[in-house]
Amino acid sequence: MKSLVLSIVVVLSVVFNSYAQQKEITSSLYSTYDTYKEGSLKERRIKHKSIQPLLQKFANNTKFKVAKVGESIEGRSISLVSIGTGKINVFLWSQMHGDEPTATQAIFDILNFLNADSFTDEKKEILSNLTLHFLPMLNPDGAEYYTRSNTLGIDINRDALHLQSPEGRVLKRVRDSLKADFGFNLHDQSTYYNAERTNKPATISYLAPAYNYEKDINSVRGNAMKVIVFMNSIIQKYAPGQVGRYNDDFEPRAFGDNIQKWGTSAILIESGGNYDDIEKQEIRKLNYVSILSAIYTIANGSYANIPIDDYNKIPENDRKMFDLKMTNVSYNLLGKTYKLDIGINHTEIDNPKHTDFYNLGKIADQGDLSTYYGYFTFNAKGYTIVPAKVYPKTIANLDQFLGLNALSLLKEGFMYIPVATIPSKVKSTKLPLHIVNTGYVLPKTLRLTPGKNPNFFLEKNGKIVYAVVNGYLIDLTTGKGTFTNGLVLKND
Repeated sequence: MKSLVLSIVVVLSVVFNSYAQQKEITSSLYSTYDTYKEGSLKERRIKHKSIQPLLQKFANNTKFKVAKVGESIEGRSISLVSIGTGKINVFLWSQMHGDEPTATQAIFDILNFLNADSFTDEKKEILSNLTLHFLPMLNPDGAEYYTRSNTLGIDINRDALHLQSPEGRVLKRVRDSLKADFGFNLHDQSTYYNAERTNKPATISYLAPAYNYEKDINSVRGNAMKVIVFMNSIIQKYAPGQVGRYNDDFEPRAFGDNIQKWGTSAILIESGGNYDDIEKQEIRKLNYVSILSAIYTIANGSYANIPIDDYNKIPENDRKMFDLKMTNVSYNLLGKTYKLDIGINHTEIDNPKHTDFYNLGKIADQGDLSTYYGYFTFNAKGYTIVPAKVYPKTIANLDQFLGLNALSLLKEGFMYIPVATIPSKVKSTKLPLHIVNTGYVLPKTLRLTPGKNPNFFLEKNGKIVYAVVNGYLIDLTTGKGTFTNGLVLKND
């Protein structure tokens, strides 16, 4: 009996010491991140040409091996970067969907880390036990146009069976040639996911995909679950409560599910939304820290002691977030007053070259939204919605428009400003006002409906106190708000 107790104590001591060591490394990774962050990648709209100089830099470095492993439909190269001498192969791929680039940035941060003369003991353990393979951009054509699909118009992640896309065939061929032990499937998800039954956004979400309809757990899937449990414990330190878990219903067409089936422990990581992080740079950092920490736990084998049961303790993903949630607002319609909650979201509208964007606000839902949440929630009890007015004077041009005192005009109830000459390429404005054409006419009655661009004022005791411009709430007393852009609107 004493022998058994001693054995248990020894095992627990090893586990706890391993966790303590991992947490110390994680803290160091987080605090030193800026040293390794790839400075040339600052925004989400990354194109194929953006990463070519970086790939060439590593190709010229004897620590790394860079190989062209295929081409996209439009002929853009797909490259694999490898480092390490270990027997355990770890394969990481990003931007299967062209408009999901957060982890692509993190991959180059990780490569910079692996190249640097620091964390020598940890890197020695990683690179002697593992061989790491990074495929930073699987769908370069989608990245060019900032679209989910490839040029064929299909979702590569639903092409694991038919393999009609050259990009999908590359992924299958690389996975098979490596016989990868672990695979990290790196994506972005909607910013409107939340951790189930909480007002916290699902900043990072995980999934150990099922490999059959029964959702069986073998050692391959079990190892993926254990690594996810470990990564969740890391994210909780920096974004507490902001982790979700995807539904694991088997999808027979998906690469993640099939890669799990083919014998690679597949770990899906989705980068969602975060507070005041439009370009997802903090989420990029969380990817860097958690992926490197996961790689380290795989290298030293400590993940094997993590209980699988903790995987199901991660809250499921839900989709109940709004950019702005307004509650209890009074709305007059056809002579009667109603109390509404209003949920508003913003859609990014790309410029023709897919290098930048402006935001278009829309009412996502209205009514009783008590089971939904907002990145920002405003209790509008006591406030009444009143329509905005068109400014009675016409402004000559864009320069004169930009010289207007927007806050003063809003306080007078004006939101739509006629401009005589509007350049055709101008679609938005940084002022919290809308540019309209001469003779612009508003509907006689303000009707709020889902899908509509929300523009109105909130009045209290006969005084306009707040403006909602393109779905952004602005305090007219202080001028503060989360405003991004107004719009150029024209009557047909």
